Amino acid sequence: MRSILKTGAAALAASTMLAGAVSAQELSGTLRIISDMSNPGPRAVMEGLAADFATEHPGLEVELTIVDREAWKTQIRNALSANPPDVINWYAANRMEPYVDAGLFMDITDWWEAGDYDGLESVRGAMTQDGRQWGVPYTYYQWGMYYREDIFDELGLSEPATWEEEVANCQAILDSGRKCYTIGTRFLWTAGGWFDYLNMRTNGFDFHMQLARGEVPWTDERVRETFANWRQLIDMGAFIDDHQTYSWQEALPFMINGEATHYLMGNFAVDQLRNGGLTDEQLDFYQFPAINPDVAMGEDAPTDTFHVASGAQNVEAARAFLDFVTSAEVQTRINGPDGLGQLPVNANASVADDEFIQQGFEMLSENATGGIAQFFDRDFPAEMAAIGMEGLQEFMVFPDNLDDILERLEAARQRIYQ
Repeated sequence: MRSILKTGAAALAASTMLAGAVSAQELSGTLRIISDMSNPGPRAVMEGLAADFATEHPGLEVELTIVDREAWKTQIRNALSANPPDVINWYAANRMEPYVDAGLFMDITDWWEAGDYDGLESVRGAMTQDGRQWGVPYTYYQWGMYYREDIFDELGLSEPATWEEEVANCQAILDSGRKCYTIGTRFLWTAGGWFDYLNMRTNGFDFHMQLARGEVPWTDERVRETFANWRQLIDMGAFIDDHQTYSWQEALPFMINGEATHYLMGNFAVDQLRNGGLTDEQLDFYQFPAINPDVAMGEDAPTDTFHVASGAQNVEAARAFLDFVTSAEVQTRINGPDGLGQLPVNANASVADDEFIQQGFEMLSENATGGIAQFFDRDFPAEMAAIGMEGLQEFMVFPDNLDDILERLEAARQRIYQ
């Protein structure tokens, strides 16, 4: 999708929704943005951002291209290398590293130092590599157990706080003729979410991050204990059949139709569950339960980002757009239930009065004492993440292959982290 947005002075005068969000400095030329917000809700947010920014700057032409989110993961390097845009979507933490190292992301440390990003200091570390900043965050979101509250009520179940309670609930669900968990692992990353939580709950956040940094062998007995906990659910038949054939969206109907009761997923799933016909009376959320009582609760809370390409042609407009999208006013608006349905990163923004957004904010603010992870394919180096997630999916389908899987992952660790 490509849209070119240009507005006149009359439209600017009529638009007051975001007045004051950014300074109305004179910008000219073309601002080229490539976004991977391809799902319907995020796409509408991105198109709205581009249109509003164009309205604020009548001398500027905003050219927005939206690409498929999964395809973007393989296209980004080429897009940044040949005729690069000015601004792109990407992710924080280790997912920045290949493009920083390749010189494809612009160093914007001076903009941070100049005070452009008031309210973002708490997340500056996620944008930092080699002591420099390479982009800005615009949203983050909790992961956890989304579940069918009405089915829980039917079966007399309560939200579990411990692994034993989780497993007991799952058995009751299976006995009712349903699956406990829907999941689509065709694109692999959803299996990464399950490993993150099982490993953080079994061994703790610090151990999980040591594994991500390559400091722990995949054949370590503590890693095997994580897989043993996972296998307990697999052997019960807790997951939907043939999940490796579904994308995460294609697995939603199992929960919407009541064939499965849970989805371990990020809060972006709520919009699609609601669009599928589920009401807030049928849906609820709980924190992934404790497994090892001796470790604090770590959480996945991925941060999505904007970056300026090192080959950007309109750096002034790119800087203004980053100011705009990180402002408290815009952050409040785009992260609300009518937008991304997620959490604003600007500390001066308001958290939306939405059941799931509020639950996520409370959990991450008060009950994530172990630490905040970005997500498997963001905390692990890209090559290790890709190989690792292939192994995780294979384990879910063929759990007896665990020894071979761990040996392959360990061989990859020894090669990749040299």
